[in-house]
Amino acid sequence: MLPLLLRPPFSPPLTGCIRALHCSSQWIIHSRAEHFLRRQLTSRLPMRRHSRKSRSQEEEWRTRNKTVLTYIAAAGVGMIGLSYAAVPLYRLYCQATGLGGTAVAGHDTDQVETMKPVKERVIKVTFNADTHASIQWNFRPQQTEIYVVPGETALAFYRAKNPTDKPIIGISTYNVVPFDAGQYFNKIQCFCFEEQRLNPHEEVDMPVFFYIDPEFDDDPRMARVDTITLSYTFFEAKEGQQLPLPGYSYN
Repeated sequence: MLPLLLRPPFSPPLTGCIRALHCSSQWIIHSRAEHFLRRQLTSRLPMRRHSRKSRSQEEEWRTRNKTVLTYIAAAGVGMIGLSYAAVPLYRLYCQATGLGGTAVAGHDTDQVETMKPVKERVIKVTFNADTHASIQWNFRPQQTEIYVVPGETALAFYRAKNPTDKPIIGISTYNVVPFDAGQYFNKIQCFCFEEQRLNPHEEVDMPVFFYIDPEFDDDPRMARVDTITLSYTFFEAKEGQQLPLPGYSYN
């Protein structure tokens, strides 16, 4: 009986089985845990990739929007600049070509000195003066008409008076009728498109020194034109004041 009582409770084969079963269970748990972790990692990777892709798309769209806004702002500034530059540029073009009845600005000194008057072609030049409702000036021509021939210089005067008790700055525009004659009407000296300041109750004479190009007589369109009207209109000079452009109807 004593040997039986002193024998170990488990035999070596049974102990090996238990150890094998314990190791097997640990391997199964470890493998399941590893598989679970792999599934979690693989499920999170697409989300991270998608998140990175979304961020890159957002940054790309922001860059595009900034570029579009920059172009729009530049176009807006350009349009504003063109709107302010359109009037003076068009005015210079009209002065250079005589378009719209605008007298040609400037002159060739050699041409003035060497041009030959066309004595047999007498033209009556009449003068007109107007004031816009924005300016409280008295403005009128000193002469109603003069007679000139193409190729001969002439001098005329306008008079302006400020009857108010405050200084006023005026600016004038002009045109020639018939409009087609504007390209032959050359002004050597003029007060147009220049600011004129008149103090309270001040009165000034403003000269216009001009000539009609001799080529006027060679133009078939001018064959029946024997009267030309030079007209001036004064406006009060204000910031942002837009002067009217010449018209295009024929009188």
